[in-house]
Amino acid sequence: MVERLTLAAGDAAAIAAQVRGMVPAPGSVADTVAATIESVRAGGDHALREHERRFAPAGEAVRLCVSDADLRAALDTLDPDVRAGLELARDNVGLVARAGLGEDRDVDLPQGQRIRLRELPVARAAVYAPGGRKPYPSSVVMGVVTARAAGVREIVVAAPAHAVILAACALCGADEVYRMGGAQAIAALALGTETIPPADVIVGPGNLYVQEAKRQLSGRVGIDGFAGPSDLLVIACAGADPHLAALDLLAQAEHGDDSLVVAASDDAALLDSVERALEALGRDRSSVAAGPKVLVEAADLAAALEFSEALAPEHLQLVGEAAEALAPHVRRAGCVFVGAASATAFGDYVVGSNHTLPTAGAARFASGLNVGHFRRSMAEVHVGGAATALARAGVPIAAAEGFAVHAESMSARIRENR
Repeated sequence: MVERLTLAAGDAAAIAAQVRGMVPAPGSVADTVAATIESVRAGGDHALREHERRFAPAGEAVRLCVSDADLRAALDTLDPDVRAGLELARDNVGLVARAGLGEDRDVDLPQGQRIRLRELPVARAAVYAPGGRKPYPSSVVMGVVTARAAGVREIVVAAPAHAVILAACALCGADEVYRMGGAQAIAALALGTETIPPADVIVGPGNLYVQEAKRQLSGRVGIDGFAGPSDLLVIACAGADPHLAALDLLAQAEHGDDSLVVAASDDAALLDSVERALEALGRDRSSVAAGPKVLVEAADLAAALEFSEALAPEHLQLVGEAAEALAPHVRRAGCVFVGAASATAFGDYVVGSNHTLPTAGAARFASGLNVGHFRRSMAEVHVGGAATALARAGVPIAAAEGFAVHAESMSARIRENR
């Protein structure tokens, strides 16, 4: 079912809210997740195995640790074409990730002190790769390669023991791999068990239980964000291919019934063609979910861009010469794909950008997965001869706040007080 909306001047925020509202809000799983986390906190490996046993075939032993031999075997039997694709994805994601690294830098201030700004990787990072309905080796690539580029020494993956996922772990050089999933896996990675040391950061997509567990444990570990249902906005204008636009929309709709796919244009005839293509293509593509598909007719491309900024889509495609010219003006999107060749699907796999992106409008304030999620900034302070000038400035502030010993600590550095 395709929904058609008209965007009037000044209505961008309201239409964006209406479109977001077409995705039903998920029910709360907070209590269930909290109970799972507490059970792993209290019971460690035993509780974790009990949770995993619910999803294992009857009578099969629950083995948490994946051996190096299992990883090598999975890689050796991997389809050569899949391996070549994963290797290209690994290499491209690594190149883009390393380009985001910052170097230490010194800031010399007027009073004579120097502040060195340093970036340091976390010691241990965890990547969650979902595999409930389908395995996601691409999520292994996006997480492990980016963490390694950031300089993380220990990288662990939690995932179902699907052969293609294990092969991706081997290709990308994961240090440890565990057969586990769900909220219990996030709890084990964050809190640690007898077998699994705790991580400093946990990243990766997953179902609502996984994301809620990340949210509840975000005070204990760093997370990349709350990854909700996927969404795509295509802004198209005269010259865009409606068949390709429809195909790109349907591709993102494969992620599930709660995925949101939207096309906006100032060309009503183009939207008519996209609608016909959606209906024709959707009939014989069984993997496409029945989630909301929305066409928005805008007065002009400036209005379409205003709508995009209000929607803050996870993925934004700009197709057609005039639409592509909007790229420098985009401020709110997880990732922008410019031009007819730039299908969002490339970003999901091999182009080099990361596919773990802010959803549900979080692109207003959040970034896609990058080396920064695995690194932290630290200031290194060298006061030296600036102590006197800084003390004379800082002591009155400390006194005003009622912190007498703060003032004393600074004033003790004034030369004539030594």
